[in-house]
Amino acid sequence: MAAVTSLSFSALGQSSERKVPAPTTRSFASAFEAFRFRANFYAVGVRSSSRSSRMVVQCMSSATAKYVPTVSETKMNFLKEYKRPIPSIYNTVLQELMVQQHLMRYKRTYRYDAVFALGFVTVYDQLMDGYPSDEDRDTIFKVYIKALREDPEQYRKDAKMLEEWARSQTASSLVEFSSREGEVEGILKDIAERAEGKGSFSYSRFFAIGLFRLLELANATEPTILEKLCAALNISKRSVDRDLDVYRNLLTKLVQAKELLKEYVDREKKKREERVESQKANEAITKCLGEYNYSGQ
Repeated sequence: MAAVTSLSFSALGQSSERKVPAPTTRSFASAFEAFRFRANFYAVGVRSSSRSSRMVVQCMSSATAKYVPTVSETKMNFLKEYKRPIPSIYNTVLQELMVQQHLMRYKRTYRYDAVFALGFVTVYDQLMDGYPSDEDRDTIFKVYIKALREDPEQYRKDAKMLEEWARSQTASSLVEFSSREGEVEGILKDIAERAEGKGSFSYSRFFAIGLFRLLELANATEPTILEKLCAALNISKRSVDRDLDVYRNLLTKLVQAKELLKEYVDREKKKREERVESQKANEAITKCLGEYNYSGQ
């Protein structure tokens, strides 16, 4: 797999010139198949070991730490709180995303961190871009995170904090976080220690995307900077390269499908307008003929 080249994050959402056959929900599902998370997951319904129950898991209470809900329960939690219909073009991807994040969320080594949060927020905002209602999109986000028994406000807060921090960084200051003090620097140091084996750490594509978002905001998207940051965090750059490539391809397919859907909606809207105009014309002609016949009597 070739290394990720210099590329702004916004470019990840740009579509290629190649057209896909049709904007069906099935095409979205197949596009999302590649966006899976590598891990050894909990067997649903199996009681946690004493070792796992002692693990510190941020954004999860001690009560829930001993119980692993099923995927169906997570989905049901979402559906109970959000009862409005979701357009299939978004719902298909959202449901698949929820399944994958559920498996990550209840993995034995899972521990929430701000980079993971930034990655998920970035993914969600990209995938839900163009949603008919901004208010509904925000509500879906909150209900989605709560269905996973986590705090949506914490996700947004941490993502915003990292974004603001990254905008004030340079390529060199970003990779030299370990030599400085600060809230974000402390978060990155903790991640590096856990990734090195001194605590629980579970790598994911959300984490990879969070890293790249930091680099993009710091205007430091050169592959060499990414390599240095991965080394400082004790993360495999090869895994990050692969996952960013998968995500880029996913976004390309999603953008293409959204474009085709928009074209379809526009065509249907035009047809409806033409039918209305035709009906009005027919009614006008009928009215004129009626008046003509009446005057001729």
